[in-house]
Amino acid sequence: MLTIGELASYAGVTVRAVRHYHAKGLLPEPGRDHSGYRRYDAGAVVELIRIRTLAEAGVPLSRVRDLLRAGKEEFAAAVTDIDERLRAEIRQRQLHRERIARLASGDGLVLPPEVVEILDRLRAHGVDERIVEVERDGWILLAAHSPERVPEWAARKREQITDPPLLAFYLTLGQALDRPGDDPELVELADELAMYITRMADERNEAHVGDTEVAPPFAELMDTLAFDTAPPARRLIELLRTRGWTGWTKLERVAVHPREFGPG
Repeated sequence: MLTIGELASYAGVTVRAVRHYHAKGLLPEPGRDHSGYRRYDAGAVVELIRIRTLAEAGVPLSRVRDLLRAGKEEFAAAVTDIDERLRAEIRQRQLHRERIARLASGDGLVLPPEVVEILDRLRAHGVDERIVEVERDGWILLAAHSPERVPEWAARKREQITDPPLLAFYLTLGQALDRPGDDPELVELADELAMYITRMADERNEAHVGDTEVAPPFAELMDTLAFDTAPPARRLIELLRTRGWTGWTKLERVAVHPREFGPG
């Protein structure tokens, strides 16, 4: 015969749990011996293990009571039902784990893999994280606005970021983020960017550098997002306009008047 402490130890629960199951009517409470102690037999160990197993599986104690009193067929059916529910919970939790893992990586939660790859490449090349954030947030809006065009845009972007002049521009822009809007380096950046865009437009076509096909209000929203994240970008666009191009999200060629030429 076992004491309550021994019973709890054999069944892998606490003495407090045993007393709780007594109070709930799940485990019969034996009488006391001549020394005033309750003594338990092997059957109580088996019953307690069944209670613990069902409870740990998430079965409410009220349901545990019914199952303990059920016949073999009813009990087997109930266990099968519990197993299926647990499997469904495991699948759901696995999905949650995958989402958390994607969240930990930052970008994959809301962006398709081809875009995440682009952002990872920018980081691998040492592009300032704030510039990567501008790219990421812009892609989030684009993917929500026109998901069917993301593969096309992503393919174009992958090609562009293999071009050393554009990567150099990204790296220099990152260095300029902490500089004032009148910093001479922004003028140099505007020159570099204008030359790059013009070369791409002449070699391919203007659609290659500015074809986003988004409505002006949406393009303005994306521009504002970029300017809020990287304020020097706004000044850069002002300078870029005097060099024949305007826009950030939606680049367009503009006429340059002679009076606009100058150091910026």
